[in-house]
Amino acid sequence: MTRSRLDSIDTLRGLAVVWMTVFHFCFDLNYFGYIRQDFYHDPLWTWQRTAIVSLFLFCAGLGQAVAVEQGQSWPRFWTRWAQVTACALLVSAGSYWMFPKTYIYFGVLHGIALMLILTRFSARWGQWLWLAGAIMFALKPLAELAHAQWPALDFLNSQAWNWLGLVSRKPITEDYVPLTPWLGAMWWGLACGQLLLRHRRAWVTSRMPRQSGPLAWLGRWSLSWYMLHQPVLMGALMLVARWR
Repeated sequence: MTRSRLDSIDTLRGLAVVWMTVFHFCFDLNYFGYIRQDFYHDPLWTWQRTAIVSLFLFCAGLGQAVAVEQGQSWPRFWTRWAQVTACALLVSAGSYWMFPKTYIYFGVLHGIALMLILTRFSARWGQWLWLAGAIMFALKPLAELAHAQWPALDFLNSQAWNWLGLVSRKPITEDYVPLTPWLGAMWWGLACGQLLLRHRRAWVTSRMPRQSGPLAWLGRWSLSWYMLHQPVLMGALMLVARWR
């Protein structure tokens, strides 16, 4: 079956790429001392991070809805999955070099790699995907209440288990995207994509305005951009810091 990309989804993902790039540039400016911001506690930044990650995962769910409908083969799926996984491992290695005490061991790409498998196997759940997503979102506050009642659950805060997201305290790491609650965003993206393709197909298949072309291009190359933009930004700021 011939597979084609949908500009609408690529454009939405491209918006997320632009937002992420601006966010990371501000983070880098803070890291090099050009600005003074608290990226770990200030709601201005923490809520932006939440929105950016949610948008990326939602788009990944939309993409899975399209891939399943277009009959994407399992070999093709595993090839793409391997690319994401390899990039996740590179992120871990690079972040360990930059931030050895807070390196990324389960960030957004690690989360996406695992969530892609789960969404692929659950793609036939239909309307139950909405409920599954809601449960994932609800598990986060429920886990915090459970920790308060049963201290024995503290083992879920360890690195061996905190990728589940059922934690009472956030681990000290530069990026953390566990299954709970983030799988909910991807499941809702999958459910939304299936709903639109079934009942509002024109909303996702219509040709986008020519002006959105750059955003669609970014969306198509989002993984490559994700891997390259931070080394380029930080490298440029290192050069500026060296010569100022």
